[in-house]
This record gives sequence, structure tokens and C-alpha cells, in this order.
Amino acid sequence: MIKIALLGCGRIAKRHSDLLGGGRISGAKLAGVCDVNRERADAIGSRYNVPAYYDLQELLAQREIDVVSVLTPSGLHPVHAISVAKAGKHVVVEKPMALRLDDADAMIQACDAAGVKLFVVKQNRFNVPVVKAREALDAGRFGRLVLGTVRVRWSRDQSYYDQDAWRGTWAYDGGVLANQASHHIDMLEWFFGDVVSVHARATTALVKIEAEDTAIATLKFRNGALGIIEATTALRPKDLEGSLSIMGEKGAVEIAGFAVNQIRHWSFVDETESDNEVMKNYSVNPPNVYGFGHQAYYEHVVDCLKNQSPALVDGFQGRKSLELISALYESIETGREVTLRFSPRLCRLGALP
Repeated sequence: MIKIALLGCGRIAKRHSDLLGGGRISGAKLAGVCDVNRERADAIGSRYNVPAYYDLQELLAQREIDVVSVLTPSGLHPVHAISVAKAGKHVVVEKPMALRLDDADAMIQACDAAGVKLFVVKQNRFNVPVVKAREALDAGRFGRLVLGTVRVRWSRDQSYYDQDAWRGTWAYDGGVLANQASHHIDMLEWFFGDVVSVHARATTALVKIEAEDTAIATLKFRNGALGIIEATTALRPKDLEGSLSIMGEKGAVEIAGFAVNQIRHWSFVDETESDNEVMKNYSVNPPNVYGFGHQAYYEHVVDCLKNQSPALVDGFQGRKSLELISALYESIETGREVTLRFSPRLCRLGALP
């Protein structure tokens, strides 16, 4: 039984604790929680009858803990993940793995030096509709890729950002691109491959935060395809969609729903019998899409640790996604097209005040 502890008991911790504490991950269980906010730690600890800690070093001193899931603000991920690695425990870290590329490199190096695994949470890759689309891609059914788009049309009002002082700040969070849309940006790159260049614009439309609540961008991929990112948390009054569209010379797929969990369009020039099966059995994720995505992700982590198999999203994959997000912010600051690979100069993501 792999024993996993949670570091950080904020909003995202509910999803992790429900799965691990509720016994829904075969081969793993919740072994403890930690937060400097005692009330938050005690609430989850008492709910699942596990120890609550208020100091990271005290948590790391517990020998029986095998893995620590880092669920703290994004700007704190590096220092926390590196501490976990040095304690000899495997690291699961929520998206984005860090806000600065140098910090991502330090996390990778620390885990390598300690001989522990680094897993970056990208649970939407495990959504059933996404898995089926990826199978079609790997089978060559799209042919030459032409255009890929992601749309994040969500609602986060001022009360959301006011819950914690770090939300929407450059030092610890970033805006819609670094936070809410990071999963979708990752999937766009996962399906279309390496990005050559990006050109982005952003604005802070409806809330008072340092970073952006609305952004658009165009991308050019190495394979010649183009991409579009549309992301906002300024939708009112409620969330609309989180979607991915994949268009190629031989087919097109659109996965929409609230969180890339429902196939809205599935069409290929060369039809197969399995296409009807996909639309009938796999077009919609099971209820509780977030729980499903994280559940499949944790099952993957358990499999990797037990069978020494490679992680779908390791530190290098997490860094690759962060580099693309950093390039988007660099373009926003300069007003120019930014070529990857690059070294950030004006990107404010992760910059301390």
C-alpha cells in the first residue's frame, strides 16, 4: 500500500483527499495532511481520520509516508517539492509545476539527485474522450494536422480571488494562462507537438488582480500546423466550457463540456466501426469529471511506482508546458512574436514583488 500525504489543504485538496481518503485509489491511501492553516488541515484530517501536521518538516519526518502531493500555491511548488525530494519521498505536484523555468530545472535536478520520481498533475489527459482522441492521433487517423484550438470560458469573480492573498499575483499564481488554462495549453501541445513561436495578448477585464483574467494567442507548430488559445475567467454569470479542437486533413474532433469531457464532434474521412462505439460509449466522461480525471491520474502514479514504468507527465513534460506558458507571457509583455526555445526577460510570472 502506497501511503500518500497532502501538502496544502486549500481548494484543490478536496479532490485529492476525497479519492485517497475515500479509498477510491487501489493500492494507495491517504496517510496525512499538512497546512500552516491549522483549521484547514484539521478539517481534512478529521474527516478521513489521518494525522494533521502544521509544519512541513514534521510531515517529512514520518517514515511511513511514501509520496507527498504538493498542493500549495504555484509559486511555492519549487521550495516544497525540493524539500520533499530531499527527504527521499516521491513528489506529485499540481499544475503548473513552477512559475519559473529555473525553478522547474531545480525541481527536476533535486528529484534526480534523491532518486525519487516527479509527477506533474495533468489529469485531463486521462479524460476518456481525450484518451480516445489521442488513440486516433497515434493511429494516424487525422493525417497532417492543420489547426488546433483550446477555449477556456470560465467564471471566477472577485470573491474567488479574495479567498487567498496569493490568487492572481505574479509571484505565486499568475492569471488565467498559468492557472485555469494550463491543462488545456498542455493538451494542445501534447496533440500537436513542439511549438515554434507564439503571439499573445491579454487584459485584466473584470477583477482586481495583478495578472490577466482574459487572453488570446496564436501558435505555430513545428509540423506546420497553427494553434489558437482563447482563455478567460471573465465569463459571467457562470462557466461555459473548456474545450479542445483537433483538425487535420483526414478528420476532426472537438471535445468540449465544462472540462474537456464531452465529445461534441467526431468525424473522419476513413470511417471505422469503432467510431460509433466511441460516440456511444466514450463521448462523455462519467459523473464528477474532476474526480474521474484525478482518479485515473493517481492510478497511473501507483502503477508507475509499483512497476517502475515511466510517468506520462514527468518533470520534463511539466517543464515543456511551463516553457510554452512563459513564452505566452513574454509575448504579452513585448507585444511581439516569441520564438521557442527562449530565455524569459520580461515575463513577470513568478517574479517576487
